[in-house]
Amino acid sequence: MIYFGGDYNPEQWPADVVEEDVALMRRAGVNIATVGVFSWSDLEPEPGRYEFGWLDRVLGRLHDAGIGVALATPTASPPPWFTLAHPGAMPVTADGVRLTHGSRDTYCVSAPAYRAAARNIVAELAERYAHHPALTMWHVHNEYGTDCRCDVTAAAFRSWLEKKHGDLDVLNEVWTTSFWSQRYSDWAQIMPPRATQYLPNPAHVLDFRRFLSDELLGGFIEQRDLLRAANPDVPITTNFVQGGWVSVDHARWAGEVDIVAVDHYPAATGAGADAETAFGGDLARGWGRGSWLLMETAPNLIYTPGRMHAKEPGQLTRNSLDYVARGSRGAMYFQWRQPRGGAELFHSALVPHAGPDSPVFREAVGLGRTLKALAPRLPEEPPAARVAVAWDAPSWWALQGGGLPSAEIDYLTAVQQAHRVLHRSGLAVDFVFPGMDDLRERLTAYDMVVLPHLFLVSDEAAAALRDFVASGGHLVVDHLSGIADPAGRIRLGGYPGAFRDVLGLRVVEWRPLAGGTPIALDNGDRGIRWSERVETAGAETLVRYAGDVLAGAPAITRNRHGAGTAWYVSPGLDDDALGRILDRVAAEAGVTPVLPGLPPHLTAVRRGDLLFLFNHGDVPGTVALPGSDPVTVQPGGFQCVESGRV
Repeated sequence: MIYFGGDYNPEQWPADVVEEDVALMRRAGVNIATVGVFSWSDLEPEPGRYEFGWLDRVLGRLHDAGIGVALATPTASPPPWFTLAHPGAMPVTADGVRLTHGSRDTYCVSAPAYRAAARNIVAELAERYAHHPALTMWHVHNEYGTDCRCDVTAAAFRSWLEKKHGDLDVLNEVWTTSFWSQRYSDWAQIMPPRATQYLPNPAHVLDFRRFLSDELLGGFIEQRDLLRAANPDVPITTNFVQGGWVSVDHARWAGEVDIVAVDHYPAATGAGADAETAFGGDLARGWGRGSWLLMETAPNLIYTPGRMHAKEPGQLTRNSLDYVARGSRGAMYFQWRQPRGGAELFHSALVPHAGPDSPVFREAVGLGRTLKALAPRLPEEPPAARVAVAWDAPSWWALQGGGLPSAEIDYLTAVQQAHRVLHRSGLAVDFVFPGMDDLRERLTAYDMVVLPHLFLVSDEAAAALRDFVASGGHLVVDHLSGIADPAGRIRLGGYPGAFRDVLGLRVVEWRPLAGGTPIALDNGDRGIRWSERVETAGAETLVRYAGDVLAGAPAITRNRHGAGTAWYVSPGLDDDALGRILDRVAAEAGVTPVLPGLPPHLTAVRRGDLLFLFNHGDVPGTVALPGSDPVTVQPGGFQCVESGRV
């Protein structure tokens, strides 16, 4: 089965609309609905008084229609009675403001009252529905990531720090607390990072982000274990969300769920949305070790800052199949029916305010037919890649702090650019996670690895990457990689400290560029945003700076190390310039595109015997396939080819 459906909120609608919804789901080929995500106040209107009748009826109707249910625990949004009874369980911001009820995600995950109330409602759901015939999977909570800085959180943070560091002398050393007279003499003196006079201690902030990830995971595990005890045969997941505000290290969480489920909302329009779709699918596949599930995306809208854009005809289908091609076990959306009111009354939906007589619903019906036909042919194995890009949530967190050399430093932008350029060249791309213990094992699958802004690097990860090169791999390192240890302490002796030996160079001075002011390179390209003074120690210089005081200094280098090669990209580059470098590395590594010779507006993804072809442009594209007739892909469309047959 390829899962097809999405979030459904029947508690928002009268019975006749629910009946219509079930009929429309059958018409569209929906086979799963996520139910109950934000329904705590409907399920438990008063403490200890439960109203399950409406949910019984909905699950029964869905089951009778052949539609499975991803039943959610509603703990992301506690009901008003909880807020009134437990005001101390509301989150406190870094500015010291305690939030009140009125939105979603308003809770402190460390508060005993919240954790107890969450366990209670989950236990009731488990007892009633663990063996319900409609139950396909459990969907725990929703988009974990809520932040709190209250005194309860402070106590939990101190306990976490004691377990991690052991004693205060170690913590003071790791946090460099001798700077600005911050040395702690008692655990009770440590608070969560709160609003302060100037720059906070970056190591303090970084450890707090790690603590939040672990604390939220503890809340998930409590719920998961209750559900698993009720019926160990039902898979359990929670929906990961990619966002800079999220203090969750999803690579570490992935081992705690039965299937990695991801919410992904591309924020670019046109070809940019397609590139972001590919990025989100490949990253999710890395977390899921090949298999994952698209739990949420917007069916007919793209959300950019300040504006909602309608998707072009065919984009819903094209992007959905791109996720499936990249390893997803389905295509699910937020949401099924657009609401009449509430904070997200204009949020995207398969059934919009216009009703089923609408472009998005008609396209959803066609997509349902396509997925049903594709399901028996879809191979289990995910796409195979020989190129990997590094992803590291703590490095992202560290580069979100203040006091950095440039305000234009952006971790996510750097990682997305590396992936986008490789994707544009037609290469299959995986992700690896340098903070995980299995890095060395994972690296054996690749010929080429790219490290964008890998700011924090442990000794173990640095050794694994050096050995990857020594054994024949090609490693591409950019500026701001290998700079600090996992605590954020700078590796001394010149940048990039963790990789100086394998790169055969050191950087002695950073020279960030003013916004919009480029620096010339001697190959005709231009550096943007960043430049630096590089001194080689064995590395071969491929490109030099040609402007400013850096004229003649190395800009892009290559160093032989053992049987492999390490490349260093010093300046910031635009997509075209970076693409030329990465194409050269790929060629020397012997890595070829999935389907060589494609027109630039076509992409190909191979999953087992299936070849997915996507046209992101506005003109047809014709593909010559070995051993079969040419295939033409219409503008904005797709083709799926199996063993030479369309």
